[in-house]
Amino acid sequence: MSEKKMTSSRRHHLKSLVLQVAATWLEKEKQDVKAAKEAYMAEHCPAPDTSGDQAALMEMCKKLHAAIDKIDEERYDIEAKVQKADKEIEDLKIKVVDLVGVKKPALKKVRMSADAMLKALLGSKHTVNMDLRANLKQVKKETKEEPTEAVGDWRKNIEDKADRKKMFETS
Repeated sequence: MSEKKMTSSRRHHLKSLVLQVAATWLEKEKQDVKAAKEAYMAEHCPAPDTSGDQAALMEMCKKLHAAIDKIDEERYDIEAKVQKADKEIEDLKIKVVDLVGVKKPALKKVRMSADAMLKALLGSKHTVNMDLRANLKQVKKETKEEPTEAVGDWRKNIEDKADRKKMFETS
């Protein structure tokens, strides 16, 4: 057990040493970048000569503005090219996905009742009933009460019905 503790503490010590060396390298790299930037600026952008009369200074300002405009146009053109290239890359990525296709996972067989399936499809707020009779409209059956005297004389009933039949046949 004491060997494990020693190796873990040694491992932590080595890790901290590596981190210290990496931190010094990062600091040195930052200083090198800063020095390279200053050297580039000193070489390519000398300090402007501000001595002279107002006309010379105005001329120098006009030259600077023309140079800035030219650089802005170049930057805009380059940005447009980059955006066009990015759009083409996106289109090509979409085409690659379309060509390769999406791999569909194997479906598992699930035993589910029709009610549970409809509830899963429609969501929990919809109540689903597969009992079709429950959704039907209720109709009350009307009972026709015949007078008792009509029951006694059946011949009269038949004659009335015959008159009604003739009425439908003539129309």
